[in-house]
Formats: sequence, structure tokens, C-alpha cells
Amino acid sequence: MRTILFCALAVAALPAFALADDDSVSCTTKPQSAWMKLEVAASKVEEAGYSDVRNIKATGSCYEIYAFTAKHERAEVYMNPVTAEIVKAEVED
Repeated sequence: MRTILFCALAVAALPAFALADDDSVSCTTKPQSAWMKLEVAASKVEEAGYSDVRNIKATGSCYEIYAFTAKHERAEVYMNPVTAEIVKAEVED
């Protein structure tokens, strides 16, 4: 019985963990109609020193950009889609 209860609680908690991750980065409160085009975002992230942009997608209030650093390390960059400010960057070791 404890195992069933534990499993039920674990499954119920999964969406909360997912939402906590999505809300961890906030980039803008502006509507998507004010956001720059994806091509412009790609050029802005390259100007910031990243290269070989692989993918750009809207995630929450940010652009999530997959690219490489100057040292050819994979990077996941969160960019403000209005100002092109890099809000967060995660580099894979």
C-alpha cells in the first residue's frame, strides 16, 4: 500500500517540477508581437560570441537558442526576444 501511495505522489509531483523549471527564467513581459524575428535573434547571439546556431525556439517568455561557444562547447542560451539581452547561458562541459 505504501508503494502505491508513493508512486501516486511521485506522479502527481512531476508537473510541479516541470513548471518550476520553465518558470526559472523570465525574459520579457512584452507580447510576442513585439519580439524580434528568429533570424535577427540568431545574428544577435552570434554577435555575442556564439556560433553555429542549431535551433531557436520560443520557451515561455524567452528565446531558447542552441549554439556553440568560441571553444566549440555546446551552449543553451536564453535570450530576451525584445532586447537581445542574454539572460542565462548554460555551457556543456
